[in-house]
Amino acid sequence: MRNKHFISLKDHTFEELSLILNYTKKLKKQPVSSVLQDKNLALIFEKNSTRTRVSFEVGIKQLGGHATVLSSSDMQLNKGETISDTAKVLSRYVDFIMIRANHHSDIEEFATHSAVPVINGLSDYNHPCQLLTDIFTFMERKGEITGKTICWIGDGNNVCNSWLIAADIFKFKLKLSLKENFFPDEKLLSRLKTQNLVEIHHSPESAAEASDMVTTDTWVSMGDKDIEQRLEIFKDFQVDKNVMKKARQDAIFMHCLPAYRGKEVAQDVIDGPQSMVFDEAENRLHVQKAIMCYLAGVI
Repeated sequence: MRNKHFISLKDHTFEELSLILNYTKKLKKQPVSSVLQDKNLALIFEKNSTRTRVSFEVGIKQLGGHATVLSSSDMQLNKGETISDTAKVLSRYVDFIMIRANHHSDIEEFATHSAVPVINGLSDYNHPCQLLTDIFTFMERKGEITGKTICWIGDGNNVCNSWLIAADIFKFKLKLSLKENFFPDEKLLSRLKTQNLVEIHHSPESAAEASDMVTTDTWVSMGDKDIEQRLEIFKDFQVDKNVMKKARQDAIFMHCLPAYRGKEVAQDVIDGPQSMVFDEAENRLHVQKAIMCYLAGVI
């Protein structure tokens, strides 16, 4: 039985996620339709957003529906109303609820009390919409991701956790270049280690060796207080041309954005011919439309 929410990739099977990916191809070729005619999407933002807000808002409209955007300052939730009450009320008004939240547990609690599908637009634990987008973008350029080698360089953050979850489902090798005390979720790591699907490296060049794709993220995420410390710790973890040369000749580069040129990635990499970052950003729109169609039972 399908999970009615989209909180984590691990809640869905390979076959279900493949169904979404295949439908994404159709939606990218034919972006405007009425398959979600008059459906309503509520967008809740505890964290600032550019790509998530615009892609979801434009996406539901392209499918014939409507979006209502709510920041935390707009809601009673920020003034003491419980998560469960907010979920019960909103799910009587709308057909989907997307939440970009500070705490993953809040999204899980919200979904427990919601009568309609809840989509995780980002949490401190994972970022499933981004990861399914990254997989779709990889497949557009390089074919099936199963059996390939992906290199992650930098902080073991929520996006890194999502790559671990995805590797478990899609069965690709994940090579991580990490700093001590900045590792991803240990349970996810342990699960991949038992399947020989993950390697830990302390050198970006070593991790990038023979990889089909190199990816990274900002060293400082929203809410991090140790900004200067992080910048100092990760200063030798930049994805530059030397790192990319270690990867396969036809390797691609991805970054979920926003990016800080000269820090986690060199300008000549992110703006170079191997970079897929703007295709990746565009594909958020198409993949998230497919996710909503999947949750609505259209596919």
